[in-house]
Amino acid sequence: MQLEVGTRQAQASGTEPFRVMVVDDSAVVRGLITRMLEGDKQIAVIASVGNGQMALNALEKSDVEVVVLDVEMPVMDGLTALPLLLKRDPDLQIIMASTLTIKNADVTLRAMESGAADYLPKPTSTKDLGGTGAGSFKDDLIAKIKAWGAVRRRKPPRAKGPGGAPERAKISVTAPRPTQSLYSGKITLRPAPPIIDLPDVIAIGSSTGGPQALFAVLGTMKGGTVKQPILITQHMPATFTTILAEHISRLSGWEAAEGKDGETIRSGRVYIAPGDFHMVVENKVTEKVIRLNKNPPENFCRPAVDPMFRSIAAAYGKKVLALILTGMGQDGLQGGKVLVEGGGTLVAQDEASSVVWGMPGAVATAGLCTAVLPLPEIAPYLLKIAARR
Repeated sequence: MQLEVGTRQAQASGTEPFRVMVVDDSAVVRGLITRMLEGDKQIAVIASVGNGQMALNALEKSDVEVVVLDVEMPVMDGLTALPLLLKRDPDLQIIMASTLTIKNADVTLRAMESGAADYLPKPTSTKDLGGTGAGSFKDDLIAKIKAWGAVRRRKPPRAKGPGGAPERAKISVTAPRPTQSLYSGKITLRPAPPIIDLPDVIAIGSSTGGPQALFAVLGTMKGGTVKQPILITQHMPATFTTILAEHISRLSGWEAAEGKDGETIRSGRVYIAPGDFHMVVENKVTEKVIRLNKNPPENFCRPAVDPMFRSIAAAYGKKVLALILTGMGQDGLQGGKVLVEGGGTLVAQDEASSVVWGMPGAVATAGLCTAVLPLPEIAPYLLKIAARR
């Protein structure tokens, strides 16, 4: 087997570049991704191969930290290769890259349930693949590689097993992961809500690492454990949000689906903001309804958490229980301020269990939260407030 190895040795002032392997059956796509990644001094592409079997062979010879893994490939596809790569190195950070189809979205989220770190939709044209700017494939991929490369490097070294391979336990999707910290301010907590004030709605915002965190929280809060509707904005493109809802239903027992414009909000259901639409709530006589819109992106995102939080605060007043999970940026901060000023309650995932402590770090250090908790403690806390358990 011959590997296509990046010719440029990345130099990052005082920091070793993150070591990446690109796996895609298209030589053109591999070349484009390699060149775009090697334009960043903090990334070095040390291997580029055409299928899962070649990736396994390359992993024997190369010290890889992050793998960009295509879904559909000959010989061995991405879903087949994933558990074999993780068996060889359980701390390997694997980002699934696939085109926007229902089939590929389903495979990608199944891969995340099986240990993949993240995903990124791959443009169908090579022209779009090389685009730049906020929300581009290039910028998103570079950001994810750095975030997950940092996660890899914060893991403790493991003893060597037979043949020199590291002995590492497989990581559960519910296990806390080290974080990429963006905030170092002091956390000041707000008082817990009065016991008589049961919330009428639960709202959740999440981004990078969010699907695994959502599976963990909602998997513990099984369908029927609370009566409130749950509204979720996860930064995801169209198609992927459809499949996310299906996976939440399967894993947790909740009745989950993308929100539909004009739909009446019902108790005990989960509503996911559809990709490329902001999802907000509107008062309509005696009921609350979902409204979808294509207003400009906020925080470079559509859907965004801020408009959802603002509308929920206006519709439900103080009877709101909101949660910010792991994610880049600070989406949810401005909406969280409105929500808390209206008497609502806000909870955030803590730094140690977040992949990126951007969104939760922003609200936590702004003094907006009643609690800042590790991932395994979030569902019990929400149940305590929402169901008095």
